[in-house]
Amino acid sequence: MSETTRTDEAVRRGPRVVVVTGAGTGIGQETAWAFAAQDPDVRVVAVGRRAEPLARPAGRAPDRIVPLAADVTSPDGPEAVVRGALERFGRLDVLVNNAGIAPHGQLGDYTREGVEAVLATNLTAPVLLGQAALPALTESRGVIVNVSTAVGQRGWPTNSVYAAGKAAVDTLTRSWAVELAPRGIRVVAVAPGAIATPIGRHAGFSPERQAAVRRWQLENTPLGRIGEPAEVAWAIVQLASPQASFVTGVVLPVDGGAVVG
Repeated sequence: MSETTRTDEAVRRGPRVVVVTGAGTGIGQETAWAFAAQDPDVRVVAVGRRAEPLARPAGRAPDRIVPLAADVTSPDGPEAVVRGALERFGRLDVLVNNAGIAPHGQLGDYTREGVEAVLATNLTAPVLLGQAALPALTESRGVIVNVSTAVGQRGWPTNSVYAAGKAAVDTLTRSWAVELAPRGIRVVAVAPGAIATPIGRHAGFSPERQAAVRRWQLENTPLGRIGEPAEVAWAIVQLASPQASFVTGVVLPVDGGAVVG
C-alpha cells in the first residue's frame, strides 16, 4: 500500500463532520437536514445566534445534528464555532458559510451601521471562519462551501450592498480554491436566486412589500417559480460530497435561470 493511499484512508476514517452556519431557518436548516440524511455517519454542527431555532434541525435528527449557539460576527465567534466542533467530534470536514442578512434599500437609505452589519455577517464572518477552520480542514482535506447569491451576478434594484458583499464571496471562493488546493482543500459556492425563505420577514418587510418583491422575482426568474430551500441544500451537499472531488472554484447558480434570463 502506498503512502498516499494510507494517508487518504486516515483522512476518511471516522464520521464526516459538517459545520453549517445560519442553520436555524431557511437554507441553513434544510442543509443541516440534508447532510444528516445523506449518510448515517455524518455529524452536523448547526450554528446560529439563538438556541431556540436550532432546536428544529437538531430535533429532526438528534443523533446526527448538534446545535451550537454562537454569533459568527462576534470577536471570538469563529474560533468558538470551530472549537465547539473539534471538542465534540475531534475533526472538521466541511464548513458551510451560510449565515447572512439581506436588508433592502436604495443608496440614499443606507447608514454606516447598516452597511457594516451586512458586511460583518456576509463577508467578514466567512473569512474569519475559514481562517479558524484552516488547520482542521487541512488535516481532513476538507471542503468550504460558501453560500453566495444570484443577486451578486446581475443588477437587482435595492440590493446593492448585499449584492456587493456576496459578489466578494464569489471572489473569495475562486481565490481560495487556488490558494488552498495545495492543502487538499476544495472551495465551492452556491448562488441561490429567489428562494422561499423568511428573509423578507426577518428584514422587517410588510406583507405587502414581501408580496411585491415576490412578484418582481417571479417576473425575473425564467422558470417562473420561487425555489425551495431544499433545492439549494441539495446543491450544497452534492458539491461537498466526495464524489465532487475534482470540483473546486465553481460558483453554482441555483436560481431558476435568473442570471441568464
